[in-house]
Amino acid sequence: MSATHPDSLLQAVAALPALPGVYRYFDADGQLLYVGKAKDLKRRVSTYFQKTHDGTRIGHMVAKIVRLETTVVRSEAEALLLENNLIKTQQPRYNILFRDDKSYPYLRLSASSWTPAFERSPAGQGGPARPEHYPRMSYYRGAVEKRHQYFGPYPSAWAVKETLELLQKVFRLRTCEDTVFSHRSRPCLLAQIKRCSGPCVGLVSAADYAQDVRAASAFLRGETQSVLAEIEARMLAHAERLEFEQAAEARNQLSALSRVLHQQSMENVSDQDVDILAVRVQGGRACVNLALVRGGRHLGDRPYFPAHVEDGALLAGLADPSDLADNAAAPQEARDPVALVAQRVLEAFIAQHYTQAAPPPVLVLGAPVDAGLLELLTEQSGVKLHPVFHPREHRRAWLEMAQQNAELQLARLLAEEGSQQARTRALAQALDLPDEQLETLRIECFDISHTAGEATVASCVVFEGHKLQGSQYRRYNIDGITPGDDYAAMRQVLERRYGKLAEALREAGGSESPGKGGARLPDIVLIDGGKGQVGVARELFEALGLDLGRIVGVEKGEGRKVGLEELVFADGREKIYLGADSAALMLVAQIRDEAHRFAITGMRAQRAKTRTGASKLEDIPGVGPRKRARLLQRFGGLKGVADASVEDLAGVEGISGELANAIYRALH
Repeated sequence: MSATHPDSLLQAVAALPALPGVYRYFDADGQLLYVGKAKDLKRRVSTYFQKTHDGTRIGHMVAKIVRLETTVVRSEAEALLLENNLIKTQQPRYNILFRDDKSYPYLRLSASSWTPAFERSPAGQGGPARPEHYPRMSYYRGAVEKRHQYFGPYPSAWAVKETLELLQKVFRLRTCEDTVFSHRSRPCLLAQIKRCSGPCVGLVSAADYAQDVRAASAFLRGETQSVLAEIEARMLAHAERLEFEQAAEARNQLSALSRVLHQQSMENVSDQDVDILAVRVQGGRACVNLALVRGGRHLGDRPYFPAHVEDGALLAGLADPSDLADNAAAPQEARDPVALVAQRVLEAFIAQHYTQAAPPPVLVLGAPVDAGLLELLTEQSGVKLHPVFHPREHRRAWLEMAQQNAELQLARLLAEEGSQQARTRALAQALDLPDEQLETLRIECFDISHTAGEATVASCVVFEGHKLQGSQYRRYNIDGITPGDDYAAMRQVLERRYGKLAEALREAGGSESPGKGGARLPDIVLIDGGKGQVGVARELFEALGLDLGRIVGVEKGEGRKVGLEELVFADGREKIYLGADSAALMLVAQIRDEAHRFAITGMRAQRAKTRTGASKLEDIPGVGPRKRARLLQRFGGLKGVADASVEDLAGVEGISGELANAIYRALH
């Protein structure tokens, strides 16, 4: 095997140290193939080049390696962190890759600066109520600040909002923004329907509100019995003092909380914070279903679908052959290829997910994983992890539910992909394209959007591998044309998209193989337009020396009705009507609609910049998004900012005298 590799690569392998670190493999085009971590770089990397892997997917990858890069670190835990940062940012071709999803939502209780001296009496004495004295309960997604309380994470926005509604019914904490709170003079609708205690207008004392905040916080931490006992004690105390109205309020609160706990009796268990991880593998795809338990409440789950499942699992197994002997799997399970892939997928998820998010102390796992991985995560996170492979009682019920959801989600994905593949095949047949190239069929679709010629934007969306590739979408701001001239806009975007590529192809002697960086001509250039737009594309492709057979236009049918579209060609073929129920037309419509959506959102953003003049403020050093928003809000737009004096500008929060001078000079 080594005979196929450059001497420089083999020498680099021989010179590796026996230290922990991360290694990266590159092909001849400089593309990153694989990232791995090692406790012993020399031993691990040598494994790839000491055996013959001919005729396998592993051999296919190893044969491509021409260059090696390594980074030595102090410990295997550091190697784990660096490895997964590189996987997420570089997305190597042969690693199991989980899409970097949006951050999880949380429920936040804002910090309180209340002391008894600030309390506002019901009669309004003692000064106006200030929002910082009454913590706000809100949905939150973003960076965590230590001064606030955060509960979660939750698997979805719906789960957070459901919890908010529950807390509104029981504890009646405010959810309004501080600006709304500060300007209220009458109780809002939530206060009138008993979903808020009305602190903004003095309907509750700060001391009583603080007591409700503490109770809500304890409830979210799972301390339900102590909350019930506290409310009951408060109710009895009010009754003894003959404060029957307050006693009735506490009684209603106790009743509401009891009903909630009865409805969620399955969740009222000893466990507080647990993650349940189930994995299913089928048809070359995998699903990891993550269920979250926080404060003893099951909050729901979220599925994850990794890419490069089989290749990544095989390479992970090759990376350290001793894993099969050392892991917690039984020998029979270890020999099962599906079980092995499931284990590798779960290990990849745990490594990538928990190097970014703090793990809970208990992980209920649907497949055994390497104990060394959990030790590394414990070292990296500072949280002692307790894995549970064969759960009992309520944990078993949680895992079975997560496994069932993983099966359902994977079945749904496979069904959708099967449907998408059928659409791709139908379009290929309609356009006389070879069936054997369906996996690599690439379609690029263009659309133009503007408002009466203002802020013209062209979009290019990419369809490849039976799905839309959002990371490859591009927008082009169109300028230098007559406003509203869609033909000129289409000519400009196609020239910018394919001009340099056509030149590179001519220099390469007409070879259409992917160039450096993987750039290649698409199999189909889809134009959202009829004969006119297709004619513009034909003229440009002729000038660039490109194949006219790639150009396909989508022409509106009679009455511009959906389902009556026809395909128009630039190479002289007769236009074709696919039929309203055609799978091929469904795919064309899906791609075209996505290009239209992408163009419109870009145009609206560009138009907003043009009209507000925000782009001019963006060019001023020191004026970031927050300061720009404050300036535009204070002065009502760019014109107001430009008309303001230096003193007026300096009066805006966050704007220093020096920055105010810089803004004034930039706008005059």
